[in-house]
Amino acid sequence: MKTDPESFIRANTSLMAPPHVPEIRLHLASEAHELWLKTEEELEEIGLPPPLWAFAWAGGQGLARYILNHPETVAGKTVLDFASGSGLVAIAAKRAGASQVLAVDIDPWAGTAIRLNAVENGVALDFNGDDIIGRTVDADVILAGDVFYDRDFAAGVVPWLRGLAGEGRLVLVGDPGRAYLPKDHLEAQATYQVPVTRALEDSEVKKTTVWRFLAG
Repeated sequence: MKTDPESFIRANTSLMAPPHVPEIRLHLASEAHELWLKTEEELEEIGLPPPLWAFAWAGGQGLARYILNHPETVAGKTVLDFASGSGLVAIAAKRAGASQVLAVDIDPWAGTAIRLNAVENGVALDFNGDDIIGRTVDADVILAGDVFYDRDFAAGVVPWLRGLAGEGRLVLVGDPGRAYLPKDHLEAQATYQVPVTRALEDSEVKKTTVWRFLAG
């Protein structure tokens, strides 16, 4: 890497609590535009992929809130947090009593952010940086926040998550109404009004639903 991820994260983020999950503190961009609005050339210059890990997205906040409000969902179970980003949902699962939590994200910068955030919250998380879409997973519960924002990405994720649900695993997703949410395969569990950063979203509050994937 052109830039040391840990040094960069510490220098360009602040420890703060996502507004909908005040129990958890994360290394987040204090002003979204400072990182998010960098051009592709500027990001390439420092060797930084789009810093999705630097923000508490609405879907992740809603899903983390649900897990903390309903700890029985994960208590004593093995959990996989897919496209983990900052690790918010993974940390919530561990806080709620999951026996083991694996955070998965293909961005190596996310791996560093997750490690730092786990330490800050006093939890132990495992991390996997592989592309696991389509693979069999060894987890009782699969969690995914805000993963239906891209057509091609959703096209691979949806059948995979449906298949995991069909194997009898609990698959929960948090989503604020992204374009490629497969509502016909989902059952709503809870809805929240989640404060978000206007620089990233089109409003200051996003109606966010936690959905359960139906088998089949």
